[in-house]
Amino acid sequence: MENTANQQKISYDHPDAIGEIRNIILDTGRSKDALIAVLKKVADRFGYISNIAVQEISRQTSISAAEIFSVATFYRMLPTTQRGRHVIEFCESLPCHVVGGRELYRALVDQLGVQAGETSADGRFTLLTTSCLGVCEVGPVLSIDNNIHGNLSAESLAEILAKYG
Repeated sequence: MENTANQQKISYDHPDAIGEIRNIILDTGRSKDALIAVLKKVADRFGYISNIAVQEISRQTSISAAEIFSVATFYRMLPTTQRGRHVIEFCESLPCHVVGGRELYRALVDQLGVQAGETSADGRFTLLTTSCLGVCEVGPVLSIDNNIHGNLSAESLAEILAKYG
């Protein structure tokens, strides 16, 4: 099977959705040791891990749905709700904060019309916060779809967001 991260996301309503989940499990494994990898591939393929996916993974692996959901909700990389087309991670660390992070965050919230953990009404962006992105020397910083943007200001934000149509 192809790397699911490089495939176009499909909906859980798609007629092949259950087959896709089964293929991921077949390719990755049915053991508890493979669960995180299965969940990551399902999230990459569908955009998030739904109740449908949890139930099918449970059926195919004999791991309880409660345990699967517990693992999925523990790791931030495993979204259990649908996210926007682009995921923004805003760095809340002190180094970013002292060089204008607070103002940048306010501008980001104003421009997107969402708070942390929410998705914009048009489905374009999901805003998340993180304690550090590891590039303090270019703060304030944010990541959009794992692309780092640094030395930002409230004024430069609109131009950056426009690149993610």
